[in-house]
Amino acid sequence: MSKVTAAITAVGGYVPEFRLTNALLEEMVDTTDEWITTRTGIKERRLLKEEGAGTSTLGIRAVDDMKSKFGVDVSDVDLVICCTATPDMPVASTAAYIATNIGANNAFSYDLMAACSGFLYGLSTGSKFIESGRYKKVLVVGADKMSSIINYEDRTTCVIFGDGGGCVLLEPNTEGYGVQDEVLRSDGSGRQYLKIDAGGSILPASQETVELNKHFVYQEGQQVFKFAVTNMADVSAQILERNNLTGEDVDWLVPHQANLRIINATANRMGLDDDKVMLNIQRYGNTTNGTLPLLLWDYLSKLKKGDNLVFAAFGGGFTWGSIYLKWAIDPKN
Repeated sequence: MSKVTAAITAVGGYVPEFRLTNALLEEMVDTTDEWITTRTGIKERRLLKEEGAGTSTLGIRAVDDMKSKFGVDVSDVDLVICCTATPDMPVASTAAYIATNIGANNAFSYDLMAACSGFLYGLSTGSKFIESGRYKKVLVVGADKMSSIINYEDRTTCVIFGDGGGCVLLEPNTEGYGVQDEVLRSDGSGRQYLKIDAGGSILPASQETVELNKHFVYQEGQQVFKFAVTNMADVSAQILERNNLTGEDVDWLVPHQANLRIINATANRMGLDDDKVMLNIQRYGNTTNGTLPLLLWDYLSKLKKGDNLVFAAFGGGFTWGSIYLKWAIDPKN
């Protein structure tokens, strides 16, 4: 009997229309286009401005895009995983709301939170459900409305993050395509460097926490950068070594879009040329759980069946990892 792997068979994505450019940020905080571009690689980011719209809006629209492009019928999807750091509400599952609103009425669903590594972890988790043989279709959504937790008076964070979402459909494959291997890691000692102080069980919301801006993202950029550069590059190199691959064997690096310098360091460690590295950070910024599926969405026309893809991500907590996947979608279809 052939080994069952979990292959990506469809992709969708969505970014809001509003563009927050570096020029606009120059009017909001003490920064410049040159400073932002040289340190992050970001030129603009998208923000979801619609009243009453949240992370589920981004996810639903990404799935709608996938349905229209690939003709996917979600009525037989078994599971919906929503990878997000910005759920619509505390307690109530964003994944369940997405599943209902896209018509995946036969699916069970849940949210997965691992900061910027969430989609990578979700891809791993979804693949295990497929490999078990019990489930045939798993929808993994990565979406974040980061503008809901960013202080636009804090120049250390407001220049980095944007809103967006993407999704992939996982199905069984016996031809050798799909997820091949993974290296996933975490280190809780790093949570002090990238966090939101209030709103959780340690420091519940109060008038004081609101007045002190404790509900916005706090980041110690230098510490996060140091950890991310080292760890994201390490696991990417490790995944190559474990699978007897070199940079020449890799068709595409699919890296989390947090900082161009981190991406370049990872590519250099793997021995990859620039033309093998997926990039859209200049247009969207860091959409957290949206970055990896949005890369697949943007580069879909360039991917060929059988391509070797290496995913890599690093997030708050700290969380990080890498996945090796063989692309299964025939561009002719």
